[in-house]
Amino acid sequence: MNKLFLSLLSLAAACMTSCTSPEPLTDYVDPRIGTAHSRWFFFTPAAVPFGMAKLAPTTDGHLGNPGGWQAVGYDARHTSIEGFASFHEFQVGGVVIAPTVGALQTVPGPLDDPEAGYRSRFDKKDEVARPGYYSVLLKDYGVKAELTATERVGFHRYTFPASEEANLIFNIGTKMGESGPARDASVTFTEDGRIEGWVVTEPVYVDIYQKGAVVKMYFSAVVDAEPASWGAFCGEELFAGERSRTGVGAGLYLRFDTRARRDVGVKIGLSYTSVENARLNLQAEAADLDFDGALLAANEAWEEALGRIRVEGGKREDRVKFYTGLFHAVLGRGLASDVNGAYPANDGTVGQIPLDPAGNPLHNHYNTDAIWGGFWNLTQLWSIAYPEYYADWISSQLLVYKDAGWLGDGIACSKYVSGVGTNFTGLAIAAAYNCGIRNFDVALGYEAALKNELGSEGRPAGAGKLDVGQFVERGYSPYSPELHMQTTPRGSGFSASHTLEYSFSAYAVAQMARQLGHEADYERLSKLSEGWKLLFDPETKLMRPRDEQGRFIADFDPYAPWVGFQEGNAVQYTYYVPHDIDRLVEMVGREEFNNRLDSTFLISRENIFGGGKTIDAFAGLHTYYNHGNQPNLHISGLFNFSGKPWLSQKWMRTICNEFYGTEEIHGYGYGQDEDQGQLGAWYVMASMGLFDVKGLTAPDPSFQLGSPLFDKITISLNPDYYEGREFVIETAGNTPENYYIGSVQLDGKPLTGIQLPFADVVRGGRLKITLAPEPNTSLTE
Repeated sequence: MNKLFLSLLSLAAACMTSCTSPEPLTDYVDPRIGTAHSRWFFFTPAAVPFGMAKLAPTTDGHLGNPGGWQAVGYDARHTSIEGFASFHEFQVGGVVIAPTVGALQTVPGPLDDPEAGYRSRFDKKDEVARPGYYSVLLKDYGVKAELTATERVGFHRYTFPASEEANLIFNIGTKMGESGPARDASVTFTEDGRIEGWVVTEPVYVDIYQKGAVVKMYFSAVVDAEPASWGAFCGEELFAGERSRTGVGAGLYLRFDTRARRDVGVKIGLSYTSVENARLNLQAEAADLDFDGALLAANEAWEEALGRIRVEGGKREDRVKFYTGLFHAVLGRGLASDVNGAYPANDGTVGQIPLDPAGNPLHNHYNTDAIWGGFWNLTQLWSIAYPEYYADWISSQLLVYKDAGWLGDGIACSKYVSGVGTNFTGLAIAAAYNCGIRNFDVALGYEAALKNELGSEGRPAGAGKLDVGQFVERGYSPYSPELHMQTTPRGSGFSASHTLEYSFSAYAVAQMARQLGHEADYERLSKLSEGWKLLFDPETKLMRPRDEQGRFIADFDPYAPWVGFQEGNAVQYTYYVPHDIDRLVEMVGREEFNNRLDSTFLISRENIFGGGKTIDAFAGLHTYYNHGNQPNLHISGLFNFSGKPWLSQKWMRTICNEFYGTEEIHGYGYGQDEDQGQLGAWYVMASMGLFDVKGLTAPDPSFQLGSPLFDKITISLNPDYYEGREFVIETAGNTPENYYIGSVQLDGKPLTGIQLPFADVVRGGRLKITLAPEPNTSLTE
């Protein structure tokens, strides 16, 4: 087990023996919230925090998706399940087990014709989903399916009706989720009773950003019942009695007589490096563990992970939103390395993480969606509650840098899957350093971050920022309409948003440069951080793309998405100057800035702060404000820098109340793109009243205070990183009408502003916020 998971278990066990039993926080988590139109990795209840094994039902996973990002896997509106997949990550998915009864079928079949395959209908009333556990009754077969997991081992328990024709189908060689087409597969029923194999996939984003690379998944499973017969298959073709099959569509089936014993259990070890390591992971984590024991351990791990932040009071609905959001933030971006430190390297070989004297890996490797926008949610949350994971995540990213020479943003088994074609990993490294999280190779981290900001020669597509050379030379990336959605060394169809992003990340790495004594780098990066000014159009007071001749583009439509701006428009992206917001306010004019921004939220409230009720991840790209997508997530906090912080208090609280829901369709907006915990983590930070527009990139980072939704918030601090034991936020006057901060005290002393230094939080202490129905206009910056 990795050190993070051991920490979770030991802390949970200590609390169980020495503390009065607190209210179970897992009771507040509803993994089904937002599962209409959800991404492949979103609904994976049978998992542990940051784990590799993420077991979940799939309703349409075998359909894959054409672009690599569309919703696929589990949709709350569907009424049949096609099996239970083992791997759920960004661009990674596969290894499905499905129980059936009766005549054998070996293809899942279409959604609208369950009889044409092995899928089964189900009712929501027969479904249970909670952190670490999932169960459902498969109506067509009368089978109860149950799932749980350790870090790298999935546990299945199927209770069949009495039958001579109970089947377990191992569907290995089929396209699944975001993994793209299967290129090869193999499965074997060994003489000693193991079911083992692998599948090779070609995800869409891997094909785009690292053409020719593939993603491989391996497994080793044991079944606790003796099959009466077995066979292999390839698609619909059966090979009765065969123990092995290789090729696209390969699978294996076992048949059981369940008249005497009705339950069949499966333990499946997983790996991204080899069958042997899948077997090792199974042995190390689950050799003496049964389903119930694994479920207990998973529940304890989730209680500890969620308990890092304990909220009390307020509305139950808000606590459900809070802990479900925290669940998604801690669920995503899971392990990619084995118990022995083996990991999938960028070039397709197997790498080895260094070991400590006891033979344990010094850190872990992780799969991860891009960190695009993650500094307004995930990294802030990691920094205060999960700094050990943040440090591990950085060390993981540096493995890719050492192996391939460039940082990745999103990575799938170390393969580049940039997704948005940019790269904020350097910013995340710099922010961690600012926060005192430094137990990674700092010199290498700085080298990688600096190269990420300035390097263009030989830069691969997977490292993103292909136009960064233009930015370094000109101070901006030029817009070329013929490039449309492409980015090249010549420029980009997203040139304006790239210029704003590169300016921000240059600022972040500049601060790390200065702290490390690299003054020349600091000066150069600081100059680049002002590149955003070149796009500010004084006539419209909006950001406007410039072409290769340096001219503002003609026929400018500030509401048009994709014209110079990725997944947004000029109105939204004009606010993308988090590192120099004071100067932007000055250039717009403070009164006009505040009026425009307040009007934005007044208008956007009618549209539920983005895409309305349209179930589409990109529904809000043409609007004034789109909370369903990353480039907008800091905008509600900008009043903290324009003299009217009470409007940030009002609008952030209103977004928490109205954009976020507790239903399958109205969860994270309506069908918005949650991206491995980002929208959930935003809610966690905003609802606590702690948020930093600058993403903790300033040299002395601070949170801006907001309006907490709870009566008491207790953040447990990791003593390996911070001197404080806990930071407590208490509110008085916390009613739905009291949006505003009336007064603030830190450890009994009044505060005169809304900036709370990060150092004061991790030092530990007690913050008391009195809420009021009217703004305190003297409590400003």
